[in-house]
Amino acid sequence: MKFFVDTANLEQIKEAHALGILDGVTTNPSLMAKEGISGTEAVMKHYKAICDLVPGDVSAEVISTDFEGMVKEGEALAKIADNIVIKIPMIKDGIKALSYFRDKGIPTNCTLVFSAGQAILAAKAGATYVSPFIGRIDDISWDGMQLIHDIAEIYAVQGFDTEILAASIRNGKHIVEAAKHGADVVTCPLSAMLSLLKHPLTDSGLAKFLADHKAAADKA
Repeated sequence: MKFFVDTANLEQIKEAHALGILDGVTTNPSLMAKEGISGTEAVMKHYKAICDLVPGDVSAEVISTDFEGMVKEGEALAKIADNIVIKIPMIKDGIKALSYFRDKGIPTNCTLVFSAGQAILAAKAGATYVSPFIGRIDDISWDGMQLIHDIAEIYAVQGFDTEILAASIRNGKHIVEAAKHGADVVTCPLSAMLSLLKHPLTDSGLAKFLADHKAAADKA
């Protein structure tokens, strides 16, 4: 399973990359704004900076909701770097845009997916990635992980090449469950990745090893 970090913060991207586990980045206008980045020129420069840091795919989101606008924005974004993936919303014109970019050989990430039916449409339209939003589904008392399972089963039966990119990941448990249910990729904050490191028995075991080593050294 691939690990993408969901942020526009360059320091967090550098930290994730330094761990040697980072496969890509997803970001969006909200995350850009969180870093104080606004305006088309500044946003494009920031995407370039991210692409220079990460050899893997970097999802860059369009703002437009009409076909012509998404195509215009997507083509401009695709020129930034070879590893840019155009993030397209799951709407009618979005499906048209996914098909357009498929035919142009430009990779895409279909975002805001909340049902298996939407995932089927995205795959039929040639999306490189489909992004079901797990945490937001759980927030309305539906089962986000069941959706991952259903999409994985359908894609396997139908032979779709679209990769399942589990989004709206909130914690380490989400990452593990997404892996169990067939996600190809998870995108999450760095904090969720780092939470996988934590276990009380690891902490207590390490403390005991260090204490035993110190005791042996003191006797020497």
